[in-house]
Amino acid sequence: MTLSLVAACLWVILGAVTAALPMKYQIYPGSILLLSAIPIMIWIGAENGWPWSLVALLAFGSMFRRPLGYLLARARGERPEIPPEMRS
Repeated sequence: MTLSLVAACLWVILGAVTAALPMKYQIYPGSILLLSAIPIMIWIGAENGWPWSLVALLAFGSMFRRPLGYLLARARGERPEIPPEMRS
C-alpha cells in the first residue's frame, strides 16, 4: 500500500473520531480535515492514478456533505441557520 493511501486511511479514522465528538467540538478538527483532504486527494492521484482521486473525492463528499452545503450556501450569499447544538 502506498504512503498516500495510508494517509487517506488515517484521515478516514480521524474523521470517524471527529464525528463521534459532540457537535460543538467538531468544528475545529473538522475544518482541519476539510482543508487537508484536497492535498491528500491530489497525492493519491499522483501516486496511484487519477481514478482513485475520484473515489477519494466521492468519499470526501459523502463525509462532508453538510459542511460543504453550508459553505456553498454562504458563498451564494445565503444565511443558513446554525443548529442550536453548535451555538456556543
